[in-house]
Amino acid sequence: MLPVLRVDLPTDIPVVGCELSPDAGLHFPDLHLPIYAMNESVPIDGHFIRFTWYRTQSDRGAAVCSIHPSEPATLQCLECSKRIFLVSKSYHCSTECFEDGWSYHRRMHWLFRESAAERHAPFGHRGVSGPPIPGPNWSGVNGPGNLDSFSSSVCISQQNSWVEVGQGKTYTPTAYDIGHVLKLECTAISASTWMPVGYVSTVITSEVIPAPSPTPRRMVPVSPVDGMVCMVAEERISASGTFTILSYNVLADLRATAQIFSYCPPWALLWGYRRQNLLREILGYRADIICLQEVQSNHYDEFFEPELEKNGYDAVYMRKTPEISTMSYFTMDGCATFYRSDLFKPFEKYNLEFNEAAQLLANGLHPAKRNVAISRWCKVHTLLKGLEKILAKTDIPMLVVGDFNSVPGSAPHKLLATGRVDPQHPDLSSDMFGMLCPSRLFHQLRLVSAYSSFAYLTGTGPDVEKQRNSIDSNNEPLFTNLKRDFRGTLDYIFYTEDSLGVEALLELLDEDILTIDRALPSPKWSSDHIALLAEFRFRRAHP
Repeated sequence: MLPVLRVDLPTDIPVVGCELSPDAGLHFPDLHLPIYAMNESVPIDGHFIRFTWYRTQSDRGAAVCSIHPSEPATLQCLECSKRIFLVSKSYHCSTECFEDGWSYHRRMHWLFRESAAERHAPFGHRGVSGPPIPGPNWSGVNGPGNLDSFSSSVCISQQNSWVEVGQGKTYTPTAYDIGHVLKLECTAISASTWMPVGYVSTVITSEVIPAPSPTPRRMVPVSPVDGMVCMVAEERISASGTFTILSYNVLADLRATAQIFSYCPPWALLWGYRRQNLLREILGYRADIICLQEVQSNHYDEFFEPELEKNGYDAVYMRKTPEISTMSYFTMDGCATFYRSDLFKPFEKYNLEFNEAAQLLANGLHPAKRNVAISRWCKVHTLLKGLEKILAKTDIPMLVVGDFNSVPGSAPHKLLATGRVDPQHPDLSSDMFGMLCPSRLFHQLRLVSAYSSFAYLTGTGPDVEKQRNSIDSNNEPLFTNLKRDFRGTLDYIFYTEDSLGVEALLELLDEDILTIDRALPSPKWSSDHIALLAEFRFRRAHP
């Protein structure tokens, strides 16, 4: 029995630069499950799938009849439209014109099929003859000249003409495709004869759209200067003795689902689209150090590391331990730190295992309460104590950046920003097991939040007022994470104020500017977090 070909695209809205990869497979009646992943080199059960991509003709209005050149074309033979060198013969001015020329037209089809079979036949199968080429007076079962009787092999389009643009399972739309409809044809091919079997499955998309780009964000000086000059981040060049650091939660693909972000267009959630949008944004900031969170391990290996290496960055990657995540290695996320190889060299690497600390602190807790009670606390506590040990060995400037999953004013934030937590803090009242002992909740790192500098901007003008109004009562941004059900700050850049000073900060944007839906991600912004970027200067020389 013939296999049944099934094909589907992840979205019907193609976007320039966003790879289209269909979900296609053959279902064999004798097998219980459909079979996917078939190609010419590795056929399965004697079959593979051939993929052909088309787009609508660029100048449909200029098409004229191939039989009567003085008449405009009103229909096209789709069999010919699939073959570039037959396109010029595919146009007709009327149904009668097509029917009158069908005998000759039919012969072209058979000639092409026979030559194609000869070209694609594997070694040892050349010379296999195809179906007989019907002559002008052929009177086979279909009958001569009867247009309706050839509907299985010839289709007529009154609206679109198609030109082939690619072969292979995937296709990435280009600027030439904007405004045009794409079509994917999938054909089951017999590996023994290299001839089609069964019916052709077709998927037609809507018109290709250009890729939206994030609105450029400016760097705002915060050090005392005469006047305030803002510059787009990609146009700013760090002065001697200064450097920039970027922190960005890029939203792991395994969490970018339509169920969670139902307000975002499905095509804008596809990794094929998001990765290009994220890369453009990240590189546009031209940061010297790039700290990314929620980086899937496979995306680090296949995309982020090689792409940023091309742009002069080396990297260190730390993925979540298996005890923290129940996902497989290839769907596990972690943190990636990239640094310009011409400015920085790795001196020493420290790995802080939050999970081990959590297990030690949680001994004796009821299993159902372990993660809820101490997850955030243990991470912040372990991080700070680890940094204190490092600082005891070497006197160096420190930057503590990332998504801490803690809002401004919370006990974890207070611990980071002030070095201690008030014993009367409301968060401590929920510590039913006595794990969060105030006497242990302190550190001596003298950390300061970089974005608190916006609270002390001097001068006047709309830019100054805008940034002042973007800071809350805790001197932190009003939000760095924006979803339908949450609006708040989770991301921070902390620094040691005795060794570093803030020169400039990436401006904070109004949520109305970020997205019409007042929620992220969106077509322009490919994460539910916004990026933070700070420029620092060294206060004193360091070895």
